[in-house]
Amino acid sequence: MAGHRDLPAVTAVRDQSSLAATRPPFDGHARACAVLGAIAIAFSSILVRLSHASPSTAAIFRCAYALPVLGLLAWREDRRFGPRSWRERRAALAAGAFFAADLILWHHSIADVGAGLATVLANVQVVLVPLVAWAVLAERPGRRVLVALPVALLGVLLISGVLEHGAFGHDPTRGTVFGLGAGVAYVGFLLTLRHGGADLRRPAGPLFDATATATVLCVIAGWVIGDARLVPRWPGAGWLITLALTSQVLGWLLITISLPRLPAALTSVLLTIQPVGSVALAALIFGEAPSALQLAGVALVLVALLGATRSREGRGGWISRKRVLILRKLWTSM
Repeated sequence: MAGHRDLPAVTAVRDQSSLAATRPPFDGHARACAVLGAIAIAFSSILVRLSHASPSTAAIFRCAYALPVLGLLAWREDRRFGPRSWRERRAALAAGAFFAADLILWHHSIADVGAGLATVLANVQVVLVPLVAWAVLAERPGRRVLVALPVALLGVLLISGVLEHGAFGHDPTRGTVFGLGAGVAYVGFLLTLRHGGADLRRPAGPLFDATATATVLCVIAGWVIGDARLVPRWPGAGWLITLALTSQVLGWLLITISLPRLPAALTSVLLTIQPVGSVALAALIFGEAPSALQLAGVALVLVALLGATRSREGRGGWISRKRVLILRKLWTSM
């Protein structure tokens, strides 16, 4: 979504047994960091639009400009913990292919349906992850998730504009398809990195490998599509540098540090900051004005996100800690 799309803190998830023993106590600083991180990543699609770069060009340089910082962090991790295994590196390199597809598709979605609605569409993947966990981890989704899914899909249908004339966007239907495709690619990115069993102490190394791979593949994709410009131009390059250093690196660090300290209920509320913030910022900065039906779709998607990620105790007991962690991890990755 990168999500969305920002460099994901895919290694921030702990398993059920270690979480209870290692979760730091909740404090106000963690909440402030999480809010600031969410606000930072809410600017991702805004900065892509401000750059006036083509979808492929934006994907190439938002990755390339982040590489020096990630490379430095990865180098420090290697010095502290030793080199990573080939299995981890291979998984990270493979994940880069999914990440490249995610960025290219999402940037096309931004061009077709606008920065705000494209961000909302990207967040639909949070509802889809429990279904992937069902298929991959054999863990049946809870009732909340099963109820949230059709609500989210109805919201997507309204955002696509197929039920009305004059919906906002250059091509809202195509933009919706691109947005959902980006979500599917992003889930593949996350699962591939998880399959590599990356060391939880060192998130930057796998991200550096995946981002480097994505940079190369975005260049190839841009050449095939025909919209890549490999010579950066100002001020567009400045916006993409800002994107790489703020939304992708700073936002990722703030959320990675803070999210393990937050209760699941607060996490589900923070989930809404990025899509709501992006819609509001797009309206203020670009004058994006989704139709009433599209705004209703946004509301339905947000309700679905809250419903799918909310964890509370009741007659049915707690929603599985593993599922909450998967959902929480996905959001930290946007």
